[in-house]
Amino acid sequence: MKGLTGGLTQEDANEPGVRAPWCRGYVGGMSTTTRIVRATPTQVWDVLADGWLYPLWVVGASRMREVDGHWPEPGARLHHSVGVWPLLIDDHTEVLEATPGSRLRLRAKAWPTGEAEVVLHLRARGADTEVVMEEDAVAGPGRLVPAPLRHLPLHWRNVEALRRLAFVAERRAQG
Repeated sequence: MKGLTGGLTQEDANEPGVRAPWCRGYVGGMSTTTRIVRATPTQVWDVLADGWLYPLWVVGASRMREVDGHWPEPGARLHHSVGVWPLLIDDHTEVLEATPGSRLRLRAKAWPTGEAEVVLHLRARGADTEVVMEEDAVAGPGRLVPAPLRHLPLHWRNVEALRRLAFVAERRAQG
């Protein structure tokens, strides 16, 4: 129905960053941040697949305590700390879904602040990769904050996170 949805189809709604009225998460939605990385999707995925690198690019992650051997397969966990010493919170992030080279869906925990769902989409754009990062609070006190108020700081944080991810992937791609 072109008039109501602006010509979007249900198939379009599955694309990262596209929102239509019937999409899950349309009302409130998720904070969505996009960046072009000068590396292939495989090269970007290689950074995501190395759990020990997360503190280099995830804003707020201060250290990695352990990475499950089967990371980034579904069910695998990163055991991390967030914050600044001596005020560190030890918790974990778990893989919910993984499609190598294209999509990684995570459940990040940092109690008592709460939990977030994070989805990273990778799409080839010539020799580069478009990375779309979607994030929102799914449990805990963060969920009580109205969506527009929690999405703005998430977006700012994720702009920096994708900038750092790009630095790592691009430097590794250069050899």
